[in-house]
Amino acid sequence: MKLFYYNYRGLEEGKYIETYREKYGVEVVTTPESPTMENIEQLAGFDCVAIVTTPIDRAMMTRMKELGIKAVITRSIGVNHIDVKAAKELGVIVCNAAYPPDGVANFAIMLMLMSCRKVVPIMKKSMMQDYSLVAKKGREISVSTVGVMGTGRIGRTVIKHLSGFGCKILAYDIYENEEVKQYGEYVDKDTLLAQSDIITLHVPFLEENYHFIGEEEFAKMKDGVILVNTARGELIDTAALIQAIETGKVGSAALDVLEDEVGLYYKDLTEQPLPNHERAILASFPNVILTPHVAFYTEQSIASMVECTMQSCAAVAKGEKSPYEWPM
Repeated sequence: MKLFYYNYRGLEEGKYIETYREKYGVEVVTTPESPTMENIEQLAGFDCVAIVTTPIDRAMMTRMKELGIKAVITRSIGVNHIDVKAAKELGVIVCNAAYPPDGVANFAIMLMLMSCRKVVPIMKKSMMQDYSLVAKKGREISVSTVGVMGTGRIGRTVIKHLSGFGCKILAYDIYENEEVKQYGEYVDKDTLLAQSDIITLHVPFLEENYHFIGEEEFAKMKDGVILVNTARGELIDTAALIQAIETGKVGSAALDVLEDEVGLYYKDLTEQPLPNHERAILASFPNVILTPHVAFYTEQSIASMVECTMQSCAAVAKGEKSPYEWPM
């Protein structure tokens, strides 16, 4: 069984690839490149291809099928960058990855705390030897109402860990979870938007969730609300967010993900003009924190993603169903 491994991240993935390659009996060829129509010809003779977040459209999926690829395996939880409909029609299996929810959950809580206590402006001013207290007064998360939108594995972990801070927790999801009710209260979307001092997004990005937070939702929020997104950039209407920040409706935003981040994040663009104008605008605001989609990035998560990839390839090559096969 042979796996072609795109977007290889060097030594940090290498040690896990070696371990799980031997465990599952998978032959692996790696490249740091992202898949393109020009370089996918090298997939001939391979059973599976591993990717990260590069868009795989119908044309690319069709060519992969023609080259003999049985499965496209993404080393991410979300599969919104893959044309799943085309894969189903072509008979190509799509698999995702699973990893412990703690990394993303705790990163989201860190962003909440940094926003509450204005950590980034404080650090920037300190670097300029401005040690005054001007514009550095924060708020305490312990007396805040935190709204958690989406109570899947990550959302539930956020809620459980937040409970130790003593804050009031509101939750929203179309499916309620009994564990969540130990720590917080389920409410409808509008109630959460209206009552929360801090809102954190953990809903999946599906077609119906595109711009889950837009102009209408911002209008329902408290003035000065803190908004955190470690889920998917497409959940927020970025233009509406910029307007909400400029009017003071959003007091602070902390975004690990962003609309149109493909081709931007995971690359060294030090000496290049950024092709995302909205990100440049957001970066100019002193009350916005932008991190480049790294909430998941821990040793535990990398190990899990690599193992999921090897496990899926081994299963597909044997004609078995992978435990990470995406429902299509």
